[in-house]
Parts: sequence; structure tokens; C-alpha cells
Amino acid sequence: MASGSVFGRNADSVGAQAPDWEFEVHPRRAVRTAWIVAILLVTMFTVGGIGLRSGWTGVHFRVVDQVSVIGIGLLGAAAVLSLTRPRVRAGARGVSVRNVLGDTLFSWELISGVSFPDRKSWARLELVNDDYVPMLAIRSNDKDHAAQAMARLREMGAKYAGAT
Repeated sequence: MASGSVFGRNADSVGAQAPDWEFEVHPRRAVRTAWIVAILLVTMFTVGGIGLRSGWTGVHFRVVDQVSVIGIGLLGAAAVLSLTRPRVRAGARGVSVRNVLGDTLFSWELISGVSFPDRKSWARLELVNDDYVPMLAIRSNDKDHAAQAMARLREMGAKYAGAT
């Protein structure tokens, strides 16, 4: 990023009109792991729910209990799959960061750089007011994929931050 730049201060929620993005990145290993865990949760709770009525434990389980146990497994799987949402997109208008909740667009004037602090699991978008936004889509366990994403974001920052 250009040093000594003065940047603006507005971050907008990403609305219905999405700009054309030149770059988009999602986590890789975290998504695979989340899908595996979600499938295991659904399988275990389904087997457990079906098996509730198979033996006599002194408690009378009904069909609604079985459906409830399976439903809990489905809710758990949905919660785990929400971890697959992170995404970072960049284009002429700025950088859009979507973590587990929400999607925020930061204009290039607001961004001072990107970094990957030591011993952190994900990268962060450095803002001009000494604040930062974690970018859960760029994770350290993705290794080369994360390094390429950081290099691409830095290229785009040099291109667009210098133009503003």
C-alpha cells in the first residue's frame, strides 16, 4: 500500500447492486472440514434418533422424540456450515469482507493495508484509523492459497489506493 496516503472513513453495507469483482477468495480447508463435521453430525444424530426406540431403558420414547433428536443434528450441521460463508472480494470500489455474519464493503480510501500477523489463523484488513477487520476467508492453514490471496490483495491495493 502507498504510505502516507490519506483515506476516507466510510464503510457501506453491500447492497443489491454488486460491483464487478476482479478477485474473490474463499477458505479451502475450513470448508472441507465443516462439510465433514456437518455430515458426521447429521449421521450420528440420525442414528441416535432412530435408535431411541430400539431398546428398553425404562423411558418411553415417542416418534416426536426421535424427530427432535434428528432435528438437533440438522441444526448443529447448519451452525457448522455457517462457517463456510467467509469470502473476500476486491474490485475498483474496494474490498468486500464477509465473515460468518454480515458483508461489509470498505472503499480503498479506508484501507491502509493487509497483514497476516504471526501466530494468527487468518489475515486482516488494516484500516486507516488503526483498526482492522479479520478476513476469515484467508486462513493460514490454506498455505499457498492464502499467500497468493494476500499478494493479489496487495497488488490491487497498490493499483486502486494510488488512484484515489
